[in-house]
Amino acid sequence: MLPDRVETERLLLRPFEPDDAGALFGWFSLPEVARWSGTGEPMRDVAEAEARIARMPERAGSHPAAGILAVCPDEALPPVGMVMLVPIPASAGRERGHGAGDWEVGWHLHPRAWGRGYATEAASALLERAASAGLPRVVAVTHPDNAPSQAVCRRLGMSDLGLRDDWYDRTLRAFALPLPAVGTPAPHQ
Repeated sequence: MLPDRVETERLLLRPFEPDDAGALFGWFSLPEVARWSGTGEPMRDVAEAEARIARMPERAGSHPAAGILAVCPDEALPPVGMVMLVPIPASAGRERGHGAGDWEVGWHLHPRAWGRGYATEAASALLERAASAGLPRVVAVTHPDNAPSQAVCRRLGMSDLGLRDDWYDRTLRAFALPLPAVGTPAPHQ
């Protein structure tokens, strides 16, 4: 079983707690963050953040590598973002190999945390986790106009798949990273 908490050089990644609702609301209530997520609409009430935190275990599922984790540069302070490794829902009518059965790595950060490399560092830790758990590949999907997240995908070594409609019943810019089999050294990049 993989640990719930992950430590990187600068970050603690940990499960969300009910007390994190204010921080989660703090970034998802901002139009500049919400526009890249889900419906694109900002949260209007902290109760939406509380409900989202309550749904996180179900969204992540039971695979030992899966998780939706708070990104904390300082354990004593509220999180500044989130990172996730979750099964990604295939678009309606998609069969295995065309979106079904894929895993997604993703991130959302408060604007005050942008430009510090936190998304890349946190996502890298989850990609290592995915590889150690034997997942064969991970995808990331971005709004077609979200150049900063696409740059993170490239820094992670992900290949640009172009515009795809394999997931979430939407056209998104997709990226993929094949992962080495357990016990196989990763290729040098």
